[in-house]
Amino acid sequence: MRIASIQLDSVWQDAEANLTALASYRKQLKKDLVDVVVLPELFHSGFSMNTKQIQQDRTGLVYSKLSQLAKELGIYIIAGVALKSDGNKALNSALVFDRNGTEQACYIKNYAFSYANEDQFYQAGTQQVIFNIDDAACSVFICYDLRFPEVFRKVAQQVEMVFVIANWPASRQQHWQTLLQARAIENQCFVVGVNRTGEDGNGLLYEGGSSVISPFGEILSGMDADSHYLVTEVDPKQALTIRERFPFLNDMQ
Repeated sequence: MRIASIQLDSVWQDAEANLTALASYRKQLKKDLVDVVVLPELFHSGFSMNTKQIQQDRTGLVYSKLSQLAKELGIYIIAGVALKSDGNKALNSALVFDRNGTEQACYIKNYAFSYANEDQFYQAGTQQVIFNIDDAACSVFICYDLRFPEVFRKVAQQVEMVFVIANWPASRQQHWQTLLQARAIENQCFVVGVNRTGEDGNGLLYEGGSSVISPFGEILSGMDADSHYLVTEVDPKQALTIRERFPFLNDMQ
């Protein structure tokens, strides 16, 4: 599986600008024979609480452009999008599109970041998702979820790879890297973490640090704050090999 991690410096609350930035990678993605593209949390807006302005629906620009790009290139796309809900709050979601541009999964962030008042503007989800990228079983979580290992345990025995998309600030960068490795080690699966770079509309700085971690906790690839695009090739089935050699998950209670 060839995974393209894209560390966008998301333009604040400007979906068109961020979609244009994504489209600029079209030729490179095709050249690199990528299987899946991973974008940060709320890639189209940054981590904004102005949900009335940034929220999207499934007939809107962001959704349609992601679907079109997946179909055009014949790739999977995992992207963080603020979706409209039936209630007063938006949904901080991770949308998964398959090679035909069809929505394969929609995960709603389980843990709203109350420290930044996210819980006042976004409705937390209660379910996890499992989906396939070709023949690899995968799941996805969003940013603050990373601090709660119990939610990863709910899918651990059923997946070979977990994606974590984020707007994780530079002030807690060490936590990001440490927790990505911890989730990979304890669940014996690949972890693909994709963060943003730059500065958001609230003045928060982001240093990227996107990386791919092996089921043994090794950093297979990574990016610093000055990098924006990286392709990593992995064999997800190696997670099963490691679990057979070290059957630690069998002792879960």
